[in-house]
Amino acid sequence: MILHMNIHLLNAISPIDGRYADKCAELRPLFSERGLIRQRVRVEALWLKALAAEPRIEELRGLPTEALTVLDALAAELTDADAVEVKRIERETNHDVKAVEYFVKSRLDAVPAWRSRREFVHFACTSEDINNLSYALMLKEARDQVLLPRLDALIARLKTLAHANADAPMMSRTHGQPATPTTLGKEIANFVYRLQRQRLRFSAVSIEGKINGAVGNFNAHVVAYPQVDWPALGSRFVESLGLVWNPYTTQIEPHDWNAEYFDALARINTILVDLCRDFWGYISIGYFRQRVVAGEVGSSTMPHKVNPIDFENGEGNLGLANAMLRFLADKLPVSRWQRDLTDSTVLRNVGVAVSHSLIAWRSIERGLERVDVDRKQLAADLDANWELLAEPIQTVMRRFGVENAYEQLKSLTRGQRIDAASLREFIGGLAIPEEARKGLLALSPATYTGIANRLARDV
Repeated sequence: MILHMNIHLLNAISPIDGRYADKCAELRPLFSERGLIRQRVRVEALWLKALAAEPRIEELRGLPTEALTVLDALAAELTDADAVEVKRIERETNHDVKAVEYFVKSRLDAVPAWRSRREFVHFACTSEDINNLSYALMLKEARDQVLLPRLDALIARLKTLAHANADAPMMSRTHGQPATPTTLGKEIANFVYRLQRQRLRFSAVSIEGKINGAVGNFNAHVVAYPQVDWPALGSRFVESLGLVWNPYTTQIEPHDWNAEYFDALARINTILVDLCRDFWGYISIGYFRQRVVAGEVGSSTMPHKVNPIDFENGEGNLGLANAMLRFLADKLPVSRWQRDLTDSTVLRNVGVAVSHSLIAWRSIERGLERVDVDRKQLAADLDANWELLAEPIQTVMRRFGVENAYEQLKSLTRGQRIDAASLREFIGGLAIPEEARKGLLALSPATYTGIANRLARDV
């Protein structure tokens, strides 16, 4: 079994199903071909049940309990053998949704009450009625069951790191140059806050669906049963799946919500690219030390190296994910006239984009687990850059009307290092109140952090 599994992984074209198979295993039941078939069968079965519950469809009145129970069973579970059977039928029909229809009919043949009513399977539906709901359910389950819990875990880890280092003073860098001090916790808190905001937006995306026929007007439905309130029935059915009813569509649901979903996920990923690059940089200058893992190799030729590979892998997978997510968001809402098929093959790849996101998030979590803060390095950088106090000194000088405050500090500090003694000498010669002078003399780069510690703890 192990050999068979390894051979399968070694022969996979996509790293998602090969090298990274274990990093996105929980998405496979949702986005695989089997996962798509599962949702299609579910929608077909539940639509038939919804029709049976409509009193104005007289041919479906009075069905026995077993006739409805078999629909619930079909909707609840799809076995591997069932999926294989659907694919066998598809090879004959050369149509994936028609194969699902025939499969459902074959399962209903075992129940006498359905034998004369089997043509109500897929009643008045176009393939897109089934597909749009199936993909909506796939993406909803992926978001609610996998992505949001994983994102919450990542945010929680960052929050813990921010709180633990709320009081750890750190030299910040703007344009890569020494700048006003902050705390490490506050810089991590920035990412926590950004991710929390985008998490809310992602979770709030309205996942929509339609079941209104060939061009969205219930044409066939009305001809067959003019007395049925089809928009109301369609709305009830879509909402029973946990989705939001879209009353205005062509043959396809227009995929605007898909674009919102993928854009929201891409924004989360963009924030995490920013985080990966910052942590990579902090590791490179020694603010973080990576724990050594026994047996691990950092370089094939340089045995001393401990590479920040988790953040690099995270950044790479985020880039792949966002390239696909942004293409999906731009392409899917565009369809010629009432329908073209360009969305069909594209939609088959939504799981690939989501999987690269999840792989990246896991890499980042692993990277965060391996880093320790080197407070001595943080302190050393601050102590080597007393010119960072030029900002508060000139600001106090401005308060008390000292002429050319900025220019004086610029002349003293720009492009050159100064030590504590020379800075204190400068402060001693200022024409400012003694209380203000004492305050400036008491400052050091490590204490000039404003309310960074409070902001870090409050996130």
